[in-house]
Amino acid sequence: MSGKRKKIVAFLCNWCTYTAADLAGTSRLKYEPDIRILRVMCSSRVDPVFILKALMDGADGVLVGGCELGDCHYQRGNYYARRKVAVAKKIAADMGLDPERIRLSWISASDGPRFAEVVNEFTREIEEKGDTPVKHEAYV
Repeated sequence: MSGKRKKIVAFLCNWCTYTAADLAGTSRLKYEPDIRILRVMCSSRVDPVFILKALMDGADGVLVGGCELGDCHYQRGNYYARRKVAVAKKIAADMGLDPERIRLSWISASDGPRFAEVVNEFTREIEEKGDTPVKHEAYV
């Protein structure tokens, strides 16, 4: 990884992915520190506007993490999240932004190693893409 850190905003479901992130931390698993975590009660609460706003404010990437499909604490929330992320990717592409800067991952609460793997993999992908074309530096 280069000396300049990437800015990745992560919207994580309280019940699964955020818990997996906590487990990764308490297990002392190594993952890139480029991530800025925002905890939401359900991944379905992440509006496409939030994702696009993060990108427009200078984030290099946005990660949305939720419960495994069929395992949502709010029954169908992750299905709604899947649709919302698809909409955000479509709008990002229409705006001239790379939709691959947006990632949706399903990570269960007990899977801290998977969380670390996803963060490291997404960080590498973002590093390969280079800096965001948006120059605003809101996420310092």
